[in-house]
Amino acid sequence: MSLTEGKKIYFASDFHLGSPDAVSSLKREKKVVRWLDEIKKDAQEIYLIGDVFDFWFEYKHVIPRGYTRLLGKMAEIADSGIKIHVFTGNHDMWIFDYLPKEIGVDLYREPISRTVNGKHFYIGHGDGLGPGDRGYKFIKRVFANRLCQWLFKWLHPDLGIGMGFFWSRISRNSGEMEEVKYLGEDKEWLIIYAKEILRKQDVDYFVFGHRHIPLDIKISEETTYFNLGDWITHFTYAEFDGKDMILKKYEN
Repeated sequence: MSLTEGKKIYFASDFHLGSPDAVSSLKREKKVVRWLDEIKKDAQEIYLIGDVFDFWFEYKHVIPRGYTRLLGKMAEIADSGIKIHVFTGNHDMWIFDYLPKEIGVDLYREPISRTVNGKHFYIGHGDGLGPGDRGYKFIKRVFANRLCQWLFKWLHPDLGIGMGFFWSRISRNSGEMEEVKYLGEDKEWLIIYAKEILRKQDVDYFVFGHRHIPLDIKISEETTYFNLGDWITHFTYAEFDGKDMILKKYEN
């Protein structure tokens, strides 16, 4: 793939809309929409790399209440011809076909590789990758199980979605201190994972979310590891202009 002259690719993750309450979430949602409205002027593609929502579960005829401004802006951008890529995260892994069908996004559940202007990207949310975290990896397998999803959908949406937000809050709070602390290159499991991938293929840019820490680290002479931070504390995103990839903070 080649970028059209003057166009860019944007990456962001971990909006966690819906958390911690409706008032705070709406304020953050409006900020995300302002950012999307600004970048659509020169965006060729937009990657939203997981945990866009603090919890999401789609019933056949019901989706979680709220997020009207974000969903409307995404639909507007997609309708204009700008490709939007959405990754599921550990908080919104139960996104199914609503966003692809109603908005027109491309949806991913696993990391993907992309080549743009000769630069090789490896992109994913980051949950469950690398060593350790066996408890979460087990829970993820349970939540991804089709039978478990089928059973959950028989709960009334008021109960099911309420339970989902309760679980999300517990998950977020249990990792709160770990999320904001950089562990060092030799202990960051996503960096360890990235170095394992480098043994198998050439990558110029690893792009992950999940850790809620803005990071821009050289892990080899030719390879840079990016973590996108979040939109709870940092309001950071990455921008690729066809030559360089940089991490930025949205101030508006």
